[in-house]
Order: sequence, then structure tokens, then C-alpha cells
Amino acid sequence: MTSILGIGECMVELSSAGSDLWRQRFSGDVFNALWYARAHSHESMDIAFHTAVGTDQMSDQMLSFIQSGGIDCSETPRIADRRPGLYTIHLNGAERSFAYWRDTSAAQMMVRQPGQLWAKVADADVVYFSGITLAILPPEDLEILLEGLVAHKKKGGILAFDPNIRPHLWNDKELMLDVITRAAALCDLVLPSFDDETTAFGDTTPEDTAKRYADLGATQVVVKNGPEDTILLEAGCMTAFPVAPEDDIIDTTAAGDSFNGAYIGSLQRGLSTEDAIQAAQHCAGQVIKHKGAIISFSDINI
Repeated sequence: MTSILGIGECMVELSSAGSDLWRQRFSGDVFNALWYARAHSHESMDIAFHTAVGTDQMSDQMLSFIQSGGIDCSETPRIADRRPGLYTIHLNGAERSFAYWRDTSAAQMMVRQPGQLWAKVADADVVYFSGITLAILPPEDLEILLEGLVAHKKKGGILAFDPNIRPHLWNDKELMLDVITRAAALCDLVLPSFDDETTAFGDTTPEDTAKRYADLGATQVVVKNGPEDTILLEAGCMTAFPVAPEDDIIDTTAAGDSFNGAYIGSLQRGLSTEDAIQAAQHCAGQVIKHKGAIISFSDINI
């Protein structure tokens, strides 16, 4: 594995910096994972991100920030009448809730110039995407993306997927469940979060979640479950990895994204599956001790 392409959304993030003050950063689930994959992988690994942005100054700043993390975002479609989406983080203790403004998000148009997308896909060993990627696309673009990923897998590409189920992004629950299931059935690696899965699919245990995705065809399923055991199902073998307790938790934003990216990056660096899961748990534990989704590489202790 020498290259990974993430397909998804990046947004303007606003988090509280005190009374009537907001700190502005950039974030999005797939982009977050790429950031932490970059931190945990060899420098020789090519990491690229496909999204769409506007032609405004904030879009320029976003692309500059993405590039500053060693993530290639060249040839990003620029949509003249669109802008980046925006969200705010509201904390209740360390638990977060979000408010979103993405109705005119340029990222929704990321498949509208498919030539650029498929050229990047063809160059990638691993393509990583999420349920949020799928949820924000217009229906016809969603189908184009899935069809293209089918073709990429037939040519030997590896697909990695975090269902990242967000019901508020879907108009129809049955459609949501169908699309998530169809997408997961294409993928080699599935990285679900149990709290999402039990709410959406009614799974009783993380082991149920792992088995359901393995039955769809995933060769490896890693189920995240907050401070509870991480569950790995691979080659018919189920293994539980305890999560070390963390103190001084500030903000759980991007805990799952950072796990995913650190896991993929650690595998690329040559770590065993067991060591990669432990590295991913450790990374998520560091991220939740900071505000916001993205922390600087200097704050990541590998």
C-alpha cells in the first residue's frame, strides 16, 4: 500500500474559544482520517483528497490548509456558485453536538467533474470514503460514485469505508440503510462505530455489527465502541482489544476519524493488525484531549 485517496467533504469548523468567541478551523470526517493517516504513515505514502470547493477566499484557505498537512488536493473542482459548508461544535462536558450549514456546500458537487475523480481513483491503492460522503451527494451522483468504485475494485483496488451513519442527512431511513449496506458490500475494510450501528440497524452487540458487515463480504471489520473494547473480525476470528482509560478528556470530536486514519496509516507503515489497532486507539485518546477535530502533528505522540 503506497497511496490512499479519500473522497469526501471538508467544512469550516467553529468551536468555542470563550464567551462570544469562536475558533475557526477546517474539518470533515474523511479529511480528518487522512490527516491522521499522514501522521502515522511513511513519508513515501501518497495521500490525496478529492472534494469540491468554491472560488471564494475561504475555499482558498481550506485548500492551503489541506495541502499543509501533506495531503494532495490538486485538481480539486472549483464550483463558482458554491461555498464550503460550515458547522459549530457545542460541548456538554466532553460530549459534543453539532449544528450544520451545508445546504449550498460545494462538496455536494464533488462528482460533477468525474474525469478528475476517476484519474485520482485509478492512481490509488486504497480508496477511503464514508457514509457522510454518500449522504451529501445528489442521488444520481451517488450512483455514479458507487459504480465507479465497483469498477475500481474489479481492477484490484482496495476500498475502505466508515459507515458514519448520520440520519439527519437522509430523507428516508430505508434508503439510508440500503445505501450504507450496498456501499459496505463493496469494501474490503469496514470501520463502523457501534453506537451508530445499534441505533440504525438494531445491532445488540459490537460482535453483531462485525458479523453483519463480514457477511456482506468485508475481509476485515474493525468496530469502534468509545471506551469499550475495539472488536476485530478477520478470517472468521473475532478479537477484542481493550481501550486504555483516558483522563482529561476535553472534546470527543473526530475520535473515530482519527482512529481510522491512524489504523490505515499504521498498517501502511508495516505494523501488525494488533499493533495498528493499539496505535489507532492511542491516537484517538490523544485527539479527545484537545478541542476540535484536527490537532497538530507535534501533539501526536506515535
